[in-house]
Amino acid sequence: MNESIRYHIVPASPEAHLFEVELTVERPHPDGQLLSLPAWIPGSYMIRDFARNVVWLKAFCDDAPVGVSKVDKQTWRCAPCAGALTLRYQVYAWDLSVRSAHLDTTHGYFNGTSVFLAVHGQEQSPCAVEIAPPHGDTYKDWRVATTLALDGAALWGFGRYRADDYDALIDHPVEMGRFDIVEFEACGVPHAMTLTGHHRADQARLARDLQRICEYHIRLFGEPAPVQRYLFQVMITGDGYGGLEHRSSTSLLCSRDDLPRADQDEVSDGYRSFLGLCSHEYFHTWNVKRIKPAAFVPYDLSREAHTTLLWAFEGFTAYYDDLALARTGLISRSSYLELLGQTITRVLRGSGRLKQPVADSSFDTWTKFYKQDENAPNAIVSYYTKGSLVALTLDLLIRRGSDASRSLDDVMRALWQGHGLTGLGVDERAIETLIAAVGGVDLSDFFDQALRGTDDLPLAGLLAHCGVEFNLRAAESGTDKGGKAGSSGNMPRAVLGVRSGKEGAGAKLLNVYDGGAAQQAGLAAGDVIIAVNGLKVGNDNLEQACANYGVGGGIHLHAFRRDELMEFDAVLQAAPEDSCYLTFVEGASPAQEQLLDAWLGGAA
Repeated sequence: MNESIRYHIVPASPEAHLFEVELTVERPHPDGQLLSLPAWIPGSYMIRDFARNVVWLKAFCDDAPVGVSKVDKQTWRCAPCAGALTLRYQVYAWDLSVRSAHLDTTHGYFNGTSVFLAVHGQEQSPCAVEIAPPHGDTYKDWRVATTLALDGAALWGFGRYRADDYDALIDHPVEMGRFDIVEFEACGVPHAMTLTGHHRADQARLARDLQRICEYHIRLFGEPAPVQRYLFQVMITGDGYGGLEHRSSTSLLCSRDDLPRADQDEVSDGYRSFLGLCSHEYFHTWNVKRIKPAAFVPYDLSREAHTTLLWAFEGFTAYYDDLALARTGLISRSSYLELLGQTITRVLRGSGRLKQPVADSSFDTWTKFYKQDENAPNAIVSYYTKGSLVALTLDLLIRRGSDASRSLDDVMRALWQGHGLTGLGVDERAIETLIAAVGGVDLSDFFDQALRGTDDLPLAGLLAHCGVEFNLRAAESGTDKGGKAGSSGNMPRAVLGVRSGKEGAGAKLLNVYDGGAAQQAGLAAGDVIIAVNGLKVGNDNLEQACANYGVGGGIHLHAFRRDELMEFDAVLQAAPEDSCYLTFVEGASPAQEQLLDAWLGGAA
């Protein structure tokens, strides 16, 4: 194929974190060619202005300079030229995340949204991509991991790749460097995971466990899988966590301690979290990469694309990620209930859930969820966590209303058939209508309450139908995530109502919770507490120093606000009962056990 748009990218200076890109446009617009970089990347809903990382840009026609002017923050206009237009530009890459680009002497990584200019008017044209290695023998053993279509390059090799259009070009991130490769098949489809960074992972176990997760999700939606090959790109660090989905791959950031070692048989909390992350991003292969909100069809990456539906596209995905671990037997049912209790706890601990409907959280993700400040727990609710609880509630409502003959699984398959396979975007109320049709139950009142209202979800009663008891207790410490029963017989813990972090020798208040002792005393986020009742405190002992005075105890605090020393008097409160844990009902009825088996053992 002789593509009229050709890209050549090279890690020109790994030590300075610089990629260089050459873009050739064979048939530029006769009035002058417009080119731009996206302002955001699909799956991460915040304006990131990737163009700010372009260090310099020059244009040529037959080696003669062509005038270039900036139209706006992300768009360039090249003067008319007779013949092919060539642009050369440099991109600074020092964002170690899954969203942008990163380059040093150990590896390179980029999303196309960070490095590939779009050619206006030719976004539907096929593209050729030449990926070149860094110069020098130091990098002679580097390889390439991407799901871009091979067009001369060998698998795992530098060379020529291709994409059907610009949308495809920017949806296949590239990892290069030295990495281990874990390979397996899922329902006959080749899958691989690359591991970049120091690790001692049990690669055979990763292959076995990931195969079970991937095959579960494929069979949930129905074979064949919508990809010809799939790649998990994993960057391993000391304390990383995160993921971003793409059409046939996902980029993941993980802590090396979360990966399984050969001398470990159990599923550690960290490995459970990593498997849940892999499951989450893989589920996105269907839910949001192919089943999309109408607002994303097509993507407009120059500006925000608002939708109220992220409670379904992220929330449903967040529900199925851990559920798949239980249904495949990778974790026990008790372990799954622990995770579910932790999710409920995260929602309950934010008073923002009583103020912001989850549909609004989705719509405002650009300015609120992705730009959280110190007041976020008091002002917003997560469409991930509450959305996952909406999914759980819907699943249990559908099962109860249909005598267990239907479930949310049927809704997901219907979405796949009606939208994923057709490319038809999902309108803002279409999921509500579909659930009524597929589930056979009228849930209009529930949707008004759960999506557009702020009442807590009716989980206790629904879980009881499955033989699961909903319990609440107070947190026992600032690191208590919920999910487990607490110590019995403890007196209520006295708390200040804050989340703090280390700041010098003091404790900096990161969040001050609504109605808590600190807020009522006049303390604010950013204050640095240095003493309680005349005794020095830091972040390590603030919590215990307060607890020592008991519920209702009065304390006198010294704190710095900016550079001013201030004094506050607070009356300590009892820790609220906002930690959830779920337990199996003893002596559950056969009907309850049947519902539980259908829910947690539910074969797709």
